[in-house]
Amino acid sequence: MADLLMIESWLQSTGLMLPPLLRDGGHRYVLVTRDPDLYRLPDGAPHPVLALADEVVVAETNDDAALVASARKVAARRHIDGVLTTCDYYLPAVALVAERLGLPGAPADVLRTATRKHLVRQVLAARGVPDVPYAVAGSWEQAHKAAADLGYPLVVKPVDMNSGTGVRKVLDEAGLAVAFAEATAPERNTRDQPLERLALLERVLEGPEYSVESVTRDGITRVLGITAKSVAEPDAEAGSGFVESGHLFPAPLAPEGRDAIERHVVAVLDAVGLTHGISHTEVRVTAAGPRLIELNPRQGGGYIFELVRLVTGFNPLQVLVDLSLGREPVPGVPTARSAAVAFLLPPSDGVVREVRGAERLAEDDRVRSHATPSAGREVRPGDNNERIGHVLVADPSGHEAKAWADEIVAGLDVRIDARVLTS
Repeated sequence: MADLLMIESWLQSTGLMLPPLLRDGGHRYVLVTRDPDLYRLPDGAPHPVLALADEVVVAETNDDAALVASARKVAARRHIDGVLTTCDYYLPAVALVAERLGLPGAPADVLRTATRKHLVRQVLAARGVPDVPYAVAGSWEQAHKAAADLGYPLVVKPVDMNSGTGVRKVLDEAGLAVAFAEATAPERNTRDQPLERLALLERVLEGPEYSVESVTRDGITRVLGITAKSVAEPDAEAGSGFVESGHLFPAPLAPEGRDAIERHVVAVLDAVGLTHGISHTEVRVTAAGPRLIELNPRQGGGYIFELVRLVTGFNPLQVLVDLSLGREPVPGVPTARSAAVAFLLPPSDGVVREVRGAERLAEDDRVRSHATPSAGREVRPGDNNERIGHVLVADPSGHEAKAWADEIVAGLDVRIDARVLTS
């Protein structure tokens, strides 16, 4: 049994799954949060992260000094073995607290770099790692000049947000103006942390997209596998955001292609200085070779963590726990040869009337988990936050998972009542 500090949490996905995993593993945790009321389910019941906590400590988690002081007070009255979070926005804070308490973790300055997209690009350039041409803009004048130098089409994104928020492909100056404003207008993220309000402009990368799921311990990176990603552009002709519409694990790659991707990702992690932690690194394989899209020093979202568990036996959330305790991660028993998730995307703005075919999902033995939107839900095409459901399947003996997932999702008919949304 171990005692951990959990500094904030996501509300969905990994945030729902980590607390029972800790409980079932015999561990206890202290939740440190600035706002316990955040952790409520839609019906008002306590979120699992709140309900299963051994103790809840209220502290200003957005202030490093206050957070470290609070963590030290907890550690002075009860033994603490590790520090963790599922929330991207608190990864640097977790590293800092672990550093100050002498617990396992990555260097705090490395996590501050790894969670800022422009700083990662700067490090790769300094270390000579092949990368995409890019520029950073804090004003419209800088963005306009950078776009002229880089040339269209471009990808514009905020430097310090996640889940594809504010990421836009732009084809011309008019699109650039909209994307730049969207990337730099928000002053704070969803956890009330101040944003840098900088836009990262990048040349568009052409080629298939993958993510590499890795574990780094004592400076040595072990690749758990590569995920093939399906990416949709809801309004590609006008320039749009990107939505991950599905994932397949393991990716169907020839050995030389897999090796090239793995070597590039290890070079990226080494350049950034990530010596400890789990990572989810997104790349595109271009004509010139693999190139980084984004580095995420955390487990993969979008149910990738579950695909990895089914196929390799490594549960990335358990890996997260093991690393926080300084332990060597050990796999469980794989139960599938391939696994895939396909997402339901809203076809238009409006309100869900019904989802036809959803009643068949519970009866399909191929389906491991699923979710569909309830009637009355407002939906709109957008980034990954706007996906409205999923179907996750596993093939225990072959490589049909993606075909099955696509087939099952194609059999669902989401009926939308068109309506102008105000929010």
